[in-house]
Amino acid sequence: MRIGIAADHGGFELKVQLTAALKAAGYELADFGAHELDTGDDYPDLVVPLARAVARGEVTRGLAICGSG
Repeated sequence: MRIGIAADHGGFELKVQLTAALKAAGYELADFGAHELDTGDDYPDLVVPLARAVARGEVTRGLAICGSG
């Protein structure tokens, strides 16, 4: 299963942890960012490409993470 993952600055640390755990469990990941902690990033800029990838069938599931969970 190919899983897409994306997070803004509020969810960045959780994304790092989930990425490691999912890779260790054998999942293939498509990382849509953020690739580094940037407090000025904008959630839609990262999550919209993830949502489009899910809609096109490029990833089976998508995980979008923000500060509110």
